[in-house]
Amino acid sequence: MNNYMEEIENIELTFLKIEDYQELKEAMIDSYINMPNSYWKEEQIQNLINLFPEGQVVIKINDKIAGCALSIIVDYNNFDEKHSYKDLTGNYTFSTHSIDGDVLYGIDVFIKPEYRGLRLGRRLYDFRKELCEKLNLRGIAFGGRIPNYHKHADVLSPKEYINKVKVKEIHDPVLNFQLSNDFHATKILKGYLQGDDSSGEFAVLMEWDNIYYQKPTKKATTKKEVVRMGLVQWQMRPYKNLDELMHQVEFFIESLSGYRSDFALFPEFFNAPLMAENNHLSEPEAIRELANYTQPIIERMSQLAISYNINIISGSMPELIDGHLHNAGYLLRRDGTSERYEKLHITPNEAKVWGLIGGNQIKAFDTDCGKIGVLICYDSEFPELGRMLADDGMNILFVPFLTDTQNGYSRVRNCSQARAIENECYVAIAGSVGNLPKVNNMDIQYAQSMVFTPCDFAFPATGIKAEATPNTEMTLIVDVDLTLLKELNQFGSVRNLKDRRKDLYDVIRK
Repeated sequence: MNNYMEEIENIELTFLKIEDYQELKEAMIDSYINMPNSYWKEEQIQNLINLFPEGQVVIKINDKIAGCALSIIVDYNNFDEKHSYKDLTGNYTFSTHSIDGDVLYGIDVFIKPEYRGLRLGRRLYDFRKELCEKLNLRGIAFGGRIPNYHKHADVLSPKEYINKVKVKEIHDPVLNFQLSNDFHATKILKGYLQGDDSSGEFAVLMEWDNIYYQKPTKKATTKKEVVRMGLVQWQMRPYKNLDELMHQVEFFIESLSGYRSDFALFPEFFNAPLMAENNHLSEPEAIRELANYTQPIIERMSQLAISYNINIISGSMPELIDGHLHNAGYLLRRDGTSERYEKLHITPNEAKVWGLIGGNQIKAFDTDCGKIGVLICYDSEFPELGRMLADDGMNILFVPFLTDTQNGYSRVRNCSQARAIENECYVAIAGSVGNLPKVNNMDIQYAQSMVFTPCDFAFPATGIKAEATPNTEMTLIVDVDLTLLKELNQFGSVRNLKDRRKDLYDVIRK
């Protein structure tokens, strides 16, 4: 390799041309020395170039072919899981190629022996990945040879051999290379490539998933990748009536909409000032009177979501259902639909003073900005909930909260930041500030609204995207990029979701 390194003047990745055929043939013969006559005929290469010129590339060193990658596009659902190379290529005619297909299928990849060790194969695989993303295909697949299997076939099954290669107990030059390039083995194909005696005619179906794939749709709208969130750090102050409170709510929604925010997040129990008129009642009676305002507030907030073209996370409010008092809120979408979420874990104080009971439902919600989750205050301190939402596909977690002391706030803050790291998601928390001297059990509030991220190179080193000024009424407007989460899941320094030991533990819904 070193001799070639000294002689290399230029390396070029370029599209294959039919004029390259004779040199390509010789390169294949040199590369497949253990498989005589394993080269494509000129008419087959011409056919490939005519069908799919973008998929046929060569690497040239000093203007000489050093390696090649050939591929077609197939409708993957048309093939049996136990397909052969002959099946996939249409008896080597490439009649299986379809411009309407969904998977880039690798027909051939090779590097001439004298150029191996220069990592040229990685360039060919990177090209395929970029092409897959450019064409919006859902992934790449191919049958990977296992050329060292013949050395172990008398004592190991193909499955056992592959497992030993994965844990580095056996070296297989082809399979090791493919695994190191983010391809994953999905099944063993028997009788895949006729004449591949080194592999025992076995192959490993290797796949790579395009994390940027967008399923084609006839709808005019698509889900956004960069999402703008607006957090309301709400000032507790007296309000004469519901109209006055809703005037303040609309002020914030209008402001966030003016900045083209996709979401507006309100805090837990932001409507608590309306309890002042019932302060002469006991705490349980006063909060039940407050529950009478919940549906009117939700109805008016839903109208505001439509009018200002913004999705609203309503924070939370007391809600009476069949005589039982819950702490619940609503996702009010800008298309007019809505869904309810509820607090599952009630704090000792909420149970003792107000008689609140916990809800039973936890789910992720679909929005025009992807899947989101909502955990109300204390719920953020239970990691199982965030994990279940992550398993449901949640990318953004909203946490409306209400805390009276810095101790309580620190619990919500630190636990919410942990949820961002362990679930590879964004977490937005919003709380109330100020005081309500005329409302029992709601005297003071402490808050600093924030947006947390995972801690990896694409994100802030601290895991904090943005933070509001503590104990000051304001809004916090933050953009988050969902594509960064996809990249983190696949290529992060650590991969908290993928690396879970599900053979030892799991989170199970009852």
